[in-house]
Amino acid sequence: MSFEEEWAADKAAVTMRLNQVDSTGGSAPKPGSADYVVEDDDLGEIGHASHGLFNGLEPAGKHASAASESAGSSLKGDGFDTGAALSEVNKIWETQVRTLLQACAHISNHLDYTKKSSKANDDWIAAQLRIVGPVVPGSEGAVSASKISQFFR
Repeated sequence: MSFEEEWAADKAAVTMRLNQVDSTGGSAPKPGSADYVVEDDDLGEIGHASHGLFNGLEPAGKHASAASESAGSSLKGDGFDTGAALSEVNKIWETQVRTLLQACAHISNHLDYTKKSSKANDDWIAAQLRIVGPVVPGSEGAVSASKISQFFR
């Protein structure tokens, strides 16, 4: 059997298996379930971990900076190429630490914003759907179908 024939047979077998995967396998949501759910507790844990990483990384990521820069300058002054390389590595390391610190701050801030805006949206929707009277269509206080359909776009 040639390579092309074997490759075609393997591709066909994989395609066949993928077409036969039922809804209980893989990452597909179960019928009738939400496909994306994040609990406030999950957001809080992720934000807390990100904030903790930020606080720990700042001093830990910079603890060797002064010694590395001093060693690089000293070696460079003594004519060693390693000194320039060490100084360059130290600069790159500092850039990477700052980038990671910014990423942690963005994650923490974004999750705080997401949590607050999600609550504000939920409160607004609840206020819009609050019914203050009898629940008879057309009577005062009933929410129209067109108003409700706005929330499902």
